[in-house]
Formats: sequence, structure tokens, C-alpha cells
Amino acid sequence: MSTNIRFEHISAYEALTSGEHDYFALFSCFLNGEPAAAIVAVKPSDEHCGEYQITPLFVSVTNAMVLTDHDDKAA
Repeated sequence: MSTNIRFEHISAYEALTSGEHDYFALFSCFLNGEPAAAIVAVKPSDEHCGEYQITPLFVSVTNAMVLTDHDDKAA
């Protein structure tokens, strides 16, 4: 079976569900110009004191997105 799930997706999911980390936030953003929200990891920047590194983990579905399975059937 084919999958689009990569190692980094699994790592992000496990970090979110394990309860071991507390540096996640819900982030208001835009995806391809459309309003969206993302679950992000927020960590202090290693390079710039007082700044933060924001890494998107998952992004909300927007109206323009069409979710299908591997047989191109709508989910």
C-alpha cells in the first residue's frame, strides 16, 4: 500500500499526542492566500536571542482543498 505519511509526520503526531512536550500553539495564518490555522511548534531561536522559531506541523483544511484517497475518491 502506498502512503504519503513521512517520518516527520509521524514524529510530529507522536510529539503532539504524547503529552511530553509543551511548546505547541494554534497559529492563525494563510495557506496559498486563504485563511487557515496551523498547529505549530514554538522554540526559542538558537541564532537570535529573544526570537522564536515557528515550525508548522499540521495545517487546517481550506475551502479550496479537495481531500481524496489513493484511488482519487473524495474522502
